[in-house]
Amino acid sequence: MTGILLALIAAVSWGSIVFVSNKLGGDEDSQTLGTTIGALIFAIAVYLFKRPDLSNIVWAVGFISGLFWSIGQKNQFGAVRYLGVAKTAPMSTGLQLIGTTFFGVFIFKEWETRMSIIIGVTSLVCIIAGAVLTSLKQGDDKERGKSLKKGLLVLLLSTAGFVGYVVLIRWFNVDGWSAILPQAIGMVTGAFLITLRRKPYNKFAIRNIITGLIWSTGNLGLLLSLPKIGVSTSFSLSQTGIVISTIGGLFFLNERKSKKQVFMVLLGCLFIIAGGVLLGFTKK
Repeated sequence: MTGILLALIAAVSWGSIVFVSNKLGGDEDSQTLGTTIGALIFAIAVYLFKRPDLSNIVWAVGFISGLFWSIGQKNQFGAVRYLGVAKTAPMSTGLQLIGTTFFGVFIFKEWETRMSIIIGVTSLVCIIAGAVLTSLKQGDDKERGKSLKKGLLVLLLSTAGFVGYVVLIRWFNVDGWSAILPQAIGMVTGAFLITLRRKPYNKFAIRNIITGLIWSTGNLGLLLSLPKIGVSTSFSLSQTGIVISTIGGLFFLNERKSKKQVFMVLLGCLFIIAGGVLLGFTKK
């Protein structure tokens, strides 16, 4: 139960960051850089409080995991430009779930019994169906067809980054408390390198430090839940928070407000929540 609660903390935190970052403003470069600075501040505070042992393996794995994250987050923010928040959040979630579940089930053997496999597959179908429902476009939207394709390509790159960030920590069994600081340093380094040409050192980067603090709270929840309930369950539960970004984008960022779109989004959210609840039963 503790692992599930920790994953749900990640859900609430991560579910709000795409929406929050858009409200704070800036492009994907300043948003990414600001988020990583906030994450580093949080990580330093956690390190001073907890004082975990940091071996060479922890430093290396955490740092590389952070680099993967910076690729994932920068491109997720970038996809918003093509798709909007209400579409980016659920579509990104669906792609990430496919990747992390593949590793969780086939590499880490986390669904060991027939019942856990049945429940897990059912829950995954619910979550992906919900993600699809929330991302459906209305009518003959040809003008947005090219943007959709570009957005999907950007999201595929984002997915590779996010999956790498989660799986590496699990693969080497790095403790959540120990991973925070090396990971944050890797995130800042990655963000600095991939945004260097555009020099996003502005007020929006400073504002998005708040986004980083919110994200870090969720990250700690996920890292602590990984050894308790596994990659497939913890990551899937952590993604149910996309409901927050999806509804936030729909109603507060003025993205698609027709009755049909609202209905599809709310129905999709229900599927996602149902899938998240079911996932809690795949681990005792």
